[in-house]
Amino acid sequence: MGFMDDAKDAAEATGKKIGEAADDTKERISDKVDEVQADAEVRRAEGDVKRAEAERDVTHAKNDFKENLRD
Repeated sequence: MGFMDDAKDAAEATGKKIGEAADDTKERISDKVDEVQADAEVRRAEGDVKRAEAERDVTHAKNDFKENLRD
């Protein structure tokens, strides 16, 4: 029975290693998804800032034009 016990132990150890590898892979994928989502959020926020700055510049230009018409 020693051979059978050794084979059983080896199979259990292999199964455990495979399970750990699967968990590690799942965690790495989850981390990468989180990273990509955070990068997308930053790009979205940067776009919002640029849009707001453009709107501000347009408002300033419009107000300057109106002021020049009043003169």
